[in-house]
Amino acid sequence: MSSIGTIKKVAGPLVIASGMRDANMSDVVRVSKQRLIGEIIEMHGDEASIQVYEETSGLGPGEPVESTGAPMSVELGPGLIASIYDGIQRPLDDIMEISGNNLQRGVEVAALKRDKKWEFVPVAKAGDEVEAGDVLGTVQETQIVQQKIMVPYGMQGTVKEIKAGEFTVEEVVAVLETKDGDEELTMMQKWPVRRGRPYVKKLPLDMPLVTGQRVVDTF
Repeated sequence: MSSIGTIKKVAGPLVIASGMRDANMSDVVRVSKQRLIGEIIEMHGDEASIQVYEETSGLGPGEPVESTGAPMSVELGPGLIASIYDGIQRPLDDIMEISGNNLQRGVEVAALKRDKKWEFVPVAKAGDEVEAGDVLGTVQETQIVQQKIMVPYGMQGTVKEIKAGEFTVEEVVAVLETKDGDEELTMMQKWPVRRGRPYVKKLPLDMPLVTGQRVVDTF
């Protein structure tokens, strides 16, 4: 559920907005007509304290603030390893195509390319009983990285249909028959960044994760 309020005060990257009673902690918000991306970090009555992840110069009281009603999330799927992102998972190459070398504020770009097709090779078959974390199929994203497409968290049932071939991350590759009805599954999942991913067991840290690109900033 979205909620629309107005800016009350701006102090650097911190924005205080009123009229946000229907918003929730950790909601992603769009600030001002420039639609700068931010996150609610504190609520007091109908006032929300918002951490804005872009430059706030020029913002002032009275400008609109819209809550998306959803937490900050990332897109997981084929194309993730091959892309270079900013801190809120916006692909830098796509942003540069839109705004050039001078990056504009408020640019909205999908984290995973929606038009690129990936070769999906099914591992499961129709009739298999599966649950969260079970591998449905694989995608060879790069020469050395193979993505495993898994059953989403909190879902279990019987594979009713599964396809093979080239698909985008939004196209259905499998249909799962659950107790609540049929669920169409794609190669992309969204996951809240502040929720830890579930795991069966922790593996010993005796091998480095070689990605070919910088994944951790240090000072």
